[in-house]
Amino acid sequence: MLFVYYAVARHLPGLPLWGEVAFLGVVLIPAIFGLVWLALPLWRARGVLPVGAAFAVLAVVCEIADLDIVADFSKLAALTLFAFWFLEFFETVLWVALVAAIIPMVDIFSVFRGPTGHIIEERRSIFETIAFGFPVPGEVRPALLGPPDLLFFALFLAAAARWGLRVGWTWIALAASFGATLALAVWLDIGGLPALPLLSLGFLIPNADLLWRELQGARRRRVAANE
Repeated sequence: MLFVYYAVARHLPGLPLWGEVAFLGVVLIPAIFGLVWLALPLWRARGVLPVGAAFAVLAVVCEIADLDIVADFSKLAALTLFAFWFLEFFETVLWVALVAAIIPMVDIFSVFRGPTGHIIEERRSIFETIAFGFPVPGEVRPALLGPPDLLFFALFLAAAARWGLRVGWTWIALAASFGATLALAVWLDIGGLPALPLLSLGFLIPNADLLWRELQGARRRRVAANE
């Protein structure tokens, strides 16, 4: 169904601006990231890195061949598998929480003062090539999310699964964060906002008490080890 929608989206009747925001935030974005939910058991699998690399190559080939739909879903598959592989390097969930606390600042700087902002403003075609598109009914240009946004969505969700956090609520909060960022950008009349700040909150807030409990336990273990 998603492939069909992507194929016919530009031919569908258009929506008012806030209707487009609601459709993307409530329907399309959750539907797309429902695929990440379905792939979540693969976080335990071995060999995801070469499979992710194969999808990345497929995405490049499809971009060259103007097969935009296949390219987009190949990007999503590649970045999801890369995130599952990357999770192996985290020894505790507190490492993930630390990343979630740091990357918003990096993303804000990158979008407003750094390379991401430069690419969006001066090399828009490059960003459109590497980003994942969310087609808007009746529109030619889709809404876009950058590769780091997709990667950290999958990383945070897989971390919730690996360490027994609230997976369902985490998925809801992560997906809602993208819709909220989009709505905020439209309300402020800004061409684009960094998505990682709200995405990080989508991981931290539903699991705040569990992360705090883990932090306290780590402190107690450290004290016991030093006695």
